[in-house]
Formats: sequence, structure tokens, C-alpha cells
Amino acid sequence: MSRALPKYNKRRVAVIGGAAAVVLSGAVIAGSALAGTPAKSDGATGARTLASPGTITCPDVASKLPAVPASAKAEVDRNLALLQTQIQEANKRLRDTVGQGGPNFVDNAILGPLKDKRVATVNRIATAIGRTAAKPAGLDALAPCTLNAGGGGASTGAAPSAPATQQPGAGTADGGAADEGGAAAGGGAAGGNTGAGTITCPDVASQLPAIPASAKAEVDRNLALLQTQIKEANTRLANTVGQGGPNFVDNAILGPLKDKRASTIDRIAIAIGRASAKPTGLDSLAACTLTQ
Repeated sequence: MSRALPKYNKRRVAVIGGAAAVVLSGAVIAGSALAGTPAKSDGATGARTLASPGTITCPDVASKLPAVPASAKAEVDRNLALLQTQIQEANKRLRDTVGQGGPNFVDNAILGPLKDKRVATVNRIATAIGRTAAKPAGLDALAPCTLNAGGGGASTGAAPSAPATQQPGAGTADGGAADEGGAAAGGGAAGGNTGAGTITCPDVASQLPAIPASAKAEVDRNLALLQTQIKEANTRLANTVGQGGPNFVDNAILGPLKDKRASTIDRIAIAIGRASAKPTGLDSLAACTLTQ
């Protein structure tokens, strides 16, 4: 018994030691595996989040104007104030649509329409001054605005997206959320631009009063421009089939078209109003529809 006991003890020690070695090896292997596993981030892997949408800034128009005649001051001041309102509205829209849209949403649905509005407003300023003094030229170069990006996303505002990187907009995101500005991943987003239908607009020419001879050339030029705008909108509709979310056509095509038409119709009314009674209510003809 006395000789067998040491052998038993040795055997038990060997077994326990081997088991411990196996456990330790398993722990080392598990630890190594965990060490090599990337930690999950708070958001989806590869997703980019825009911390701040940035700010839209525009060239100052007031500082570029010549001396403003007293007879034009009220109209000029009113339109200068409108320019500021337009920038504020664009910045609000930018904030309200952070994390939405496709790569060109900000350009197409915010900066583009803002430029159109500013062109029309700046032209009204130049026209007001030109009635009693030399009409300033080149002011339309001050219409385009830019996005000064802030935060961690792209300059146009990157939307949180699935592995594919996207930029901001308003509507449904390209990565599968609802988006107004870009194409949905894997094909057109449901409810986006299906390519069906044609953009149609109310006829303006038939709603005009008698046009004074002195205004005819300008009115005809702007009536032709209205037709060009509709053609351009229909071309854009055809070129963006399969893109965008539920509100893409409204925000990126019909909305900008309405702004352009409102400005053009306003110029028609002003031209007629210089020599006779200025027609009213024509702005109700600016909105167009998508006829399926």
C-alpha cells in the first residue's frame, strides 16, 4: 500500500495537470479569437453619420448694387429682404433633411431651387433700378450659393446608410430608407421616379389680358421660356427614372419648376404692368402636375 500510494498520487497529479493545461489552452485560444474580433460600433458597420448639416451661404447682393434711385428704394429693399428669407428657408430645409437623400439631393432640391429664386429676385432688383437709372448688369452671377459643410459627413450631408456611403437629401436614403434625392440601393426606391407620365402645366398665354405693344417682345420671350422650362423638366423626369424616394419628383422636379415658372410669370406681369394694368392672380398658374 505504501508503494502504491505515491504512484497513485503521481498519476492524479498528472491527470489534474493535463486537464489544467487543456483549460488554459482553451482560454488562450478563446482570448486570441476575441482579441482578433473587431468590436461592434454603436452604429451599423461602415455607416457614416452627419453630425451637422453645415450652412448655406450666398454672395451679398446689397453691396454690389449701384446707387439706388429713390423711386426704386422700396422695391429694392423688399427684394433684398426676400433674398435673406430665401437663405433662411434653405438652411431650415437643410437642417430638416439631415441624413436623408442621395448624392445630389442638396444640389437638386435645395441649392438649385434657391439659385432659381435668387435669379428671379435679383432680376427684379435690377429691373426696379433700371426704370429710372442705368440697369445694373451681371447681378445674376451672385445667384448661386454654396454649402459650407460642418460635422463629420460629406459636404452635402451624408445620410446614415448601409455599407454604401451616401450623401444627404430629403426623403428616403439610398441605403434603403425613404429618400427624396437619390436612387435606392439595388434599384429604384419604391414610390420614386417610375418614369411614368408627363409633366403638364397650366397655359399662361390664354390667361393674359391684352398685351401692350411695348411689352410684347418681353412677354413673348418669357412665354417661350415657360415652354422651355416644361421641356427641361420632362427631360429630367426621363433621365432620373428609378431614382429617389416617395417625394423625389415633387422636391427635385416639380418644386424647382414651380419656382422657375413663378419668376417667369412675374416678369410677364411686370412687363404688362409698365404700360397698362398689371394682371393679378397669374401666380396660381405656376404649379404643374405629373400626369400619369
